[in-house]
Amino acid sequence: MKIALDATPLLGRSTGVGTYVRGLTSGLAELPGLDLRAVPFTLRGGRRPAELPPAVQWRHLPVPARALQAAWTRAPLPPVEAFSGRVDVFHATNFVAPPALRTASVVTVHDLTYLRFPEWVTDAVLRYRDLVPRALDRLGTVVVTPTRAVADEVTAAYSLPEDRVVVTPLGVDPAWFGAHPVDDAWLAARGLPDEFLLFVGAREPRKNLSTLLDAHRRARAEGTVPDLVLAGPAGWGPEAEQGAGVHVTGWLSQSELHGVVARARAVLLPSHYEGFGLPLLEAMAAGTAVVASDVPAHREVAGGHATLVAPTDVDGWAEALTTAAPSDGPRRAEAAAWARQHTWRACAEATVDAYRRAVG
Repeated sequence: MKIALDATPLLGRSTGVGTYVRGLTSGLAELPGLDLRAVPFTLRGGRRPAELPPAVQWRHLPVPARALQAAWTRAPLPPVEAFSGRVDVFHATNFVAPPALRTASVVTVHDLTYLRFPEWVTDAVLRYRDLVPRALDRLGTVVVTPTRAVADEVTAAYSLPEDRVVVTPLGVDPAWFGAHPVDDAWLAARGLPDEFLLFVGAREPRKNLSTLLDAHRRARAEGTVPDLVLAGPAGWGPEAEQGAGVHVTGWLSQSELHGVVARARAVLLPSHYEGFGLPLLEAMAAGTAVVASDVPAHREVAGGHATLVAPTDVDGWAEALTTAAPSDGPRRAEAAAWARQHTWRACAEATVDAYRRAVG
């Protein structure tokens, strides 16, 4: 089977979607009988990523992505075959599926923030309200989602039959299971404390940093609680007031992130809404305790191995920050075993099922 994937998320600094595309592509490359092509939609910077498996072809035709999306909202041109060549399936890995002449379409819908919470997304993401339905209106298009929670939302929002939606849980890079904590010297060089609680992600409205910061201030006022470290890119939207005992690292490389997660007392994921929540599993793999918002995707992904708190419960979060402690040996082993069940090969195998449905 000849498969082309939208590889645009592999370019530039790593994002959550980039992690997904990189992991999925590596998993697909392990499976027999697949002819894989990675197709980025970008005008510049289309150099083949070093981490792309050698067996995957890199096909880059320089074109501005925004102009393409604007064209696709008006007419079914240019077709995806102009970029991918003749393939059986084109996998749109990030919501937007190009029009096609004969190629079957599979589209990943990571979440429905753009429909459910439009106030929390950028104007670029709001365009998904028009672009996603266009893809789903094409006969035979199959949707893949990272969780059953999102699958249920998609089938309800777009009135899709269940056989057109396939759940493909994300995987955990094996490197997380061998993550070594950063040392005191690394932390001191960056002005970070020896002991800390850690938020991982972009600072944007959906991530609910305001509740986390309010809870941290309240916990500090009532007793002893570790400092809070915010790791990740700046994101967008208004910055919540950070206050004392809060440190911002900015973007970290993967190796640095592994070490910081492994060193943290606990990883905190207070999001109002998520489609999956991969940092939750990555923290478990690194042996770090997790406190996350009690939302459907987190409940599904955590598998009972994280402390869950309602997203807007400031008192509940303050208590969780105060009592957060490294997992003991048995609980750490159970959480790591749960995370180890999530592999990119398993994600790829489930995704191939979606490809077969689309072709069939």
